[in-house]
Amino acid sequence: MQNLLDFDATSLTDWFAAQGEKPFRARQVLRWIHRFGVTDFEAMTDVAKSLRAKLATSACVQPPVPVRDNTSTDGTRKWLLDVGNNNAVETVFIPEATRGTLCISSQAGCALDCAFCSTGKQGFNRNLSAAEIIGQLWLANRMLGASPDGDRIVSNVVMMGMGEPLANFENVVSALNLMLDDNAYGLSRRRVTVSTSGIVPAMDRLRDACPVALAVSLHAPNDALRDELVPINKKYPLKELMAACQRYLERAPRDFVTFEYVMLDGVNDSLEHAHQLVALTRDVPCKFNLIPFNPFPNSGFGRSPAQQIRRFSQVLMDAGIVTTTRKTRGDDVDAACGQLAGQVVDKTRRTSKRTIPVTEVRS
Repeated sequence: MQNLLDFDATSLTDWFAAQGEKPFRARQVLRWIHRFGVTDFEAMTDVAKSLRAKLATSACVQPPVPVRDNTSTDGTRKWLLDVGNNNAVETVFIPEATRGTLCISSQAGCALDCAFCSTGKQGFNRNLSAAEIIGQLWLANRMLGASPDGDRIVSNVVMMGMGEPLANFENVVSALNLMLDDNAYGLSRRRVTVSTSGIVPAMDRLRDACPVALAVSLHAPNDALRDELVPINKKYPLKELMAACQRYLERAPRDFVTFEYVMLDGVNDSLEHAHQLVALTRDVPCKFNLIPFNPFPNSGFGRSPAQQIRRFSQVLMDAGIVTTTRKTRGDDVDAACGQLAGQVVDKTRRTSKRTIPVTEVRS
């Protein structure tokens, strides 16, 4: 059975053409699936009966299955989703007064092994399919009670969950296309953000294929420190990364790149580090989002004191760089930035941790 969540508009049109169907049928079915959240082909009333019967025997609409649903005291909601073979990923919804942001995962685990990230410590199993990626948005809309004719509950999407989005390029772009498609979710490019640790060639591909807002996980102002914290830097050092950011802005929907910077006590939070950041990003229109480190077991890092974060931020702002400090949300359900772990059967053999069946996963 073909899972139709795997198709964006172009690939669904091609699939229908192979079945001898007209292109407009793809648009009809796309609306039913994504805008109305329908999984029963018989309920797609403006689709020809013959096609409905054909789809019932050859296709399905199957999002990931939620196995846990936790809500924080601050309203943040986290779902643990079964993606098969004892792997589970996490999706987080963050409600605010003027918007609702969904943080989506792109991989079961992550191969980049950033030093301060809980996901990376789980190891890596596989890329998520397009259906498993867009299925997180489909599922969130249903579970949050979204109405196709009402105000959007999910107004913003950030690809900042488990995994490195640009290491799963094709499937992520297919999901992005659906997020932007007026027959599906109709989100603005400015309200969809892809976060990357800095895979330079894929940044260039994203600029050409589907430019959305860009966030870069920076976390260090010089190559020596970033090599330790974000190992991909050894392949794509800061000079190449900054040049890629400049190229991306040529087609980006926003006129700046957001640099994410986790604040690690005594590691990357000195005022000298802040001054180095000013010099590093001088030619890149940007804003900084400082992230107080969210602890997880055996991380080996501590959170920078609030006063030090303020002093660090002031150096950047005095240089004319818009700088915000991210408010920690959902940390009581391990849904804060850097805490997403889910459950991963590690194929990299980077961890010897016992594999816990999905049904036993603790949030």
